[in-house]
Amino acid sequence: MEAARLSSSGRRPRRGSLERPVNGRLVRNAALVVALPLLLAAFTVGRPGALGAPALPPSFDGPAAATLARELAGLHPSRVPGSAGNDAAGRWFADKVALYGIPVETDVWRAEVPGLGTRTLRNVAAVVDGETREAIVVVAHHDNSGQGPGASDDASGVAALVELIRSYAVSSTSSERARPRHTLVFLSSDAGAFGGLGVQRFVRASRFQGAIGAIVVLDALGGPGEPRLELAGDGPSSPAAALVRTASARVAEQVGRAPDRPGILRQLVDLGIPFAFGEQAPALGAGVAAVRITTADDSSETAASDTGASLDEATLGRLGRSSQALLGSLDVGVAQAQGTDPYLYLGERVVRGWAIALVLVASLVPFAAGVIDLAARCRRRGIPLAPAFRSLGGRLALWLWAGVVLWLAGQTGVLPNGPPRPFPPTSDAIREWAPLALGALALLVVLPWLLTRRPRRPGAAASPEEELAGYAASLVVLIPIAAGTALVNPYALVFVLPSLYAWLWLPQAGTSWLRDALFGLGLAGPVLALVSLAARFGLGIDVLLYAGALVTSGYVPWLAALLVLAWGAVAVQTGAVAAGWYVPRTGKTRSSASLLQRAAGRLAGQARRK
Repeated sequence: MEAARLSSSGRRPRRGSLERPVNGRLVRNAALVVALPLLLAAFTVGRPGALGAPALPPSFDGPAAATLARELAGLHPSRVPGSAGNDAAGRWFADKVALYGIPVETDVWRAEVPGLGTRTLRNVAAVVDGETREAIVVVAHHDNSGQGPGASDDASGVAALVELIRSYAVSSTSSERARPRHTLVFLSSDAGAFGGLGVQRFVRASRFQGAIGAIVVLDALGGPGEPRLELAGDGPSSPAAALVRTASARVAEQVGRAPDRPGILRQLVDLGIPFAFGEQAPALGAGVAAVRITTADDSSETAASDTGASLDEATLGRLGRSSQALLGSLDVGVAQAQGTDPYLYLGERVVRGWAIALVLVASLVPFAAGVIDLAARCRRRGIPLAPAFRSLGGRLALWLWAGVVLWLAGQTGVLPNGPPRPFPPTSDAIREWAPLALGALALLVVLPWLLTRRPRRPGAAASPEEELAGYAASLVVLIPIAAGTALVNPYALVFVLPSLYAWLWLPQAGTSWLRDALFGLGLAGPVLALVSLAARFGLGIDVLLYAGALVTSGYVPWLAALLVLAWGAVAVQTGAVAAGWYVPRTGKTRSSASLLQRAAGRLAGQARRK
């Protein structure tokens, strides 16, 4: 609605008029509902302490670990799951452990690996029995993507396992080994670079199922990046705060500074998106406290240069000593570092996840109150909403068709179809089929719209009442979309809330630049999610297909995908109204035959013009 419709006197439009239909006072009063959850969230802020450091200093030998890492990467540079090189890497670990007299357990199974198909996988675990059956697990994956030798990612982690095991070896002067309080499991896992299938298998099917106190993942300990902790899991889960604080303290003691952790915004994204990469993710998804110590950036940009010559021996030694000290701390007080619960880390303080979720859910109330009042005002004015809902229904049908195309892409193999694990971002498979697949999928989605769209007649702009109805219908449909999002994952509301409150004020935005700004602000949530994934894994435009692969593989629930599609339909209608392109659908409908005839006529006309 144009600014020219404002009164010529220049006064502010009357509340409830076509130029000011949203009851701002009601929205502000309803916002008081959020005050109590915010207060509760403030009271949940805590400062968890770290477990005490072990009495003995760590004896981890960095140069020896670096030598082992270079040996593994040199002997078996390609360790793709199911390959001969990968099997040999598992046997290499078992042979090294055997030198120290530690019993080894091997678990062989067949599983579908994302991007590779069904493969035979192998977990190799060295077990040091403790005074209790409860286990502390240290993990490193012996596989790699095949794009480089993987000296750091993750031959360095496997080498660190061997060096950690050495301190529990049977000495030459005694037949007894150091006996920890808890059983220690040093797991050389398989398919760690392909969704953490080895860790997923271990927490679900090993003899320690249900008795795992904590998991420490050692991943790329000798890379060029800064040491950091990864905390995201499958779904909205975080490791116990005591585990994170202890890991951070032990790394800081050796490195001289605390390891990097995700910032507040990244943590909100991780809680909101049901996606995480790394072997800590399936463990956290299973309710086991886990943290990943790494220097890798999870992208494929450095895979080819990850050779023995580039291995940072000093960093490997420092992080190896940190891991050994962390293992000692957990052996004494792992009971305080168990379990998972959503957290938001603010420096050394944490906010409980349930309090954040409560604030996000309560934030829906002011929006719902304003939209319901807007719909009631339209009804009192006699503005029909049915044409606007029909217009939105047509757009929703097109977006649901896009979902069908996405499903067909998974069924036909254009996009991955299972297992429900994240497709490895380091694989070339995404970039190989990205341009062709993206074009084909876009054509299948856009073609029905091109054939059935109803172009606006010149000079037939929608009336102010019709524009208001178009906005109102879109906002009304956003209420169940937001409620469904809260049921699936309340933390995902962080991506929906910008559209709720930016688009709520569109009906009374008097200038085109303000409408454009508000509409763009409403798109910030989904854009943030995609940019976060693209930047984290170096995907670029391929992030669109990568996100689709997460859906077709079953890792992201289809219900969540349907909510995204419905939101997309609302976004298109809202944008059309804001841009002045909106055409309401009258009660007249065309039969399927007439639509097909009109589509055939358009195609014939285009052929004649050519």
